[in-house]
Amino acid sequence: MGLLTFIKSLFTKKVEKPSPMKYLICGLGNPGAEYEHTRHNVGFDIVDALVEKKEGSYSDERHGMISTVKHKGRTLIILKPMTYMNLSGKAVRYWAQKHNILPENILVVLDDLNLKFGTVRLRKKGKDGGHNGLKDIDLHLQGLTYARLRIGIGNSFGRGQQVDYVLGQWNAKEQEHMPKIIKHCVSSIFSFTVVGPDRTMSQANKEVCRLEPEE
Repeated sequence: MGLLTFIKSLFTKKVEKPSPMKYLICGLGNPGAEYEHTRHNVGFDIVDALVEKKEGSYSDERHGMISTVKHKGRTLIILKPMTYMNLSGKAVRYWAQKHNILPENILVVLDDLNLKFGTVRLRKKGKDGGHNGLKDIDLHLQGLTYARLRIGIGNSFGRGQQVDYVLGQWNAKEQEHMPKIIKHCVSSIFSFTVVGPDRTMSQANKEVCRLEPEE
């Protein structure tokens, strides 16, 4: 290598090519003990279960907690934004850019008031549905299409009580079903990374459980 070529190489930034085997899985929630295991933090609970299943661990990184695990030859970068729900987009954009993740390999896991409790829906794209976390992600990704795994939390609250309901703990009946819902969602995430969203939707999109009506 000549001297001029060597000098040029020092100033030439190598850009990592996007890898179809690398995924960003983002669970949405709010940091802090007061928000743990609330309805709005179900995204955190699901990715925590995934990391635990893979015997992984988190490190405190820029904009969030990060864990990197392997699954059937794929690299899964697990993100829990520490920016608070309404500013989740900053964390998603940073880690997607840092690892040069293909847009179709981004999956956001979140709660959904518009779905009955126990219902799970995987979509390759969609609107924010009034969810502030998705609104901010849409803003920061500037129109890029990404998948989302929605977990129904229901809407059994009175007028003016939405915030308290969303930020509230699961009731006793809901808590009984949560392990089954979380297990189903973790399985669906693994499937998403291996066979893709189209084939995964056939088994992921279902009513995992149903609450018995109040007597």
